[in-house]
Amino acid sequence: MPARITFAFETPRGRRTASLTYERRGAGEPLLLLHGIGHHWQAWEPVLDVLTAERDVIAVDLPGFGASDGLPPDCAYDLATVTPVLSAFCAAVGAERPHVAGNSLGGLLALQLGREKAVRSVTALSPAGFWSESERRYAFGTLRAMRGAARSLSVPLIGRLSRTAAGRTVLTSTIYARPGRRSPEAVVAETLALRGATGFHQTLATGRDALFRDDLPSLPVTVAWGTRDRLLPPRQGVRAKRALPGARLVRLPGCGHVPMNDDPALVARVILDGSAAG
Repeated sequence: MPARITFAFETPRGRRTASLTYERRGAGEPLLLLHGIGHHWQAWEPVLDVLTAERDVIAVDLPGFGASDGLPPDCAYDLATVTPVLSAFCAAVGAERPHVAGNSLGGLLALQLGREKAVRSVTALSPAGFWSESERRYAFGTLRAMRGAARSLSVPLIGRLSRTAAGRTVLTSTIYARPGRRSPEAVVAETLALRGATGFHQTLATGRDALFRDDLPSLPVTVAWGTRDRLLPPRQGVRAKRALPGARLVRLPGCGHVPMNDDPALVARVILDGSAAG
């Protein structure tokens, strides 16, 4: 059952508060899971049973996404703000310096937490921040189109589309290589999460300058990329490896941009192997 916590975090303008929703399951070393833009913690559901057998898993809705509140009005949705929020969240739930795994935006945030030495290990699945300018414009345009489509569809129509494999393909094929495997209930929930994400536009706006080019030589880092990622092409993984020469680069055959549902067993094993090194 998801929980909710309100806590303080530091900004250049003083202390502010945030309220985040999260799911916590399992036992062992703590593992923080961070979803991508427009998604919610339930994106990790396909891998939770495997992960919770070995880890104390904390899957959180990022600020302005899922059931979490947005940031205070004077706070930007950039790395410099969201990273301290996540560090303060971990302290508030008693999971300081966890392992972290993130997808897309969550992968970039995971790497930033690694740069801040706030985590024990990093696993980044198709992380943002390794794009060329043309690739960034394509990805952002695609994300805006997905958001616009989600907001234009009525809830009954979303429900009807989700009940067929073809409809689930229409709704989610940009992020999943095997959209037919996603359950109708999950597709409805994530489509509604995308349309209702209060932090979407602010996060996208700050992402224009989001590039990650720093090595993390003292930290175990795994970068994994789906071979069928249509949003951030797999060649960006090669750039990530150049920027992070000590990282382990893993191919996820047949997986799309959000690989957890395309091959849960493989993704769970990649995350557990990556966190075992820390």
